[in-house]
Amino acid sequence: MSVRKKRLILLAGVAFGALAGLAAYTQQSKPLDPFEEAMRQRQMYLETFGVLPGDLFVEEGKELFYRKGPSGKTLEECDFGKGKGVLEGAYALLPKYFPDTGRVEDLETRVYTCMQRVQGFKPEEIKRDEVRAITTYIASFSSKAKIQVVPKHPQELAMYNLGRELWYTRAGARDMSCAVCHDQHAGQRVRLSPVRSPRQGLGNEWPAYRFEEDKLYTMEDRIDFCYESIAIPKPEFYSDVHIALTLYMLAEATKAGHSFEELPFFTR
Repeated sequence: MSVRKKRLILLAGVAFGALAGLAAYTQQSKPLDPFEEAMRQRQMYLETFGVLPGDLFVEEGKELFYRKGPSGKTLEECDFGKGKGVLEGAYALLPKYFPDTGRVEDLETRVYTCMQRVQGFKPEEIKRDEVRAITTYIASFSSKAKIQVVPKHPQELAMYNLGRELWYTRAGARDMSCAVCHDQHAGQRVRLSPVRSPRQGLGNEWPAYRFEEDKLYTMEDRIDFCYESIAIPKPEFYSDVHIALTLYMLAEATKAGHSFEELPFFTR
């Protein structure tokens, strides 16, 4: 059975989980705890299907990682920060500067780059869902790893500064910034969801499968979701905006000594 067919089988579980979550919310007097509900859904998936939805993305990513492109090569030939084909702990070091491209790249951008440079795909041939799956597969090798994003190269430092500027810059119709939510309201809740700052580990749970939407979110997807929520146009995928914000958040998480959650995380 293909990975995609396995994922379709889980759709029934997603629908059931959403209804169960709604029932739990309407029947209790206190607000629903999103983390507790996510853990309940996670256990239900394991007991019912024996696998988590995010794990199927990992399987799909593995198939794509070892698929030969038009060049006849697989992504084993790509350096993700620790040498060709080395995946263990690589995600915990990104974003970082890569000499072969002359730019700072996060994992998603690096995958996109190597699908072109190594596998020989044209940009228009690369599907966003495939990049998500490959990113999740590679990230799974850094599950619970200590985050080690320390800007040193001049371009890394410049990207960190850009990320910090973007973090605090108010924009859009609502005159909002990342800091308004994640710094000023850290430790509180927005739409029942707990709010964290970068120093509290913000960014250490992505990629994550969100059962309420039956969708896997990468870090870039999560940034886009935030931009949409505060009425700011989404940046293009693999852009400096995504990379800079990711570097800033994970560099701050590094300073506070955070590690990644169990990747891919299963969340609300």
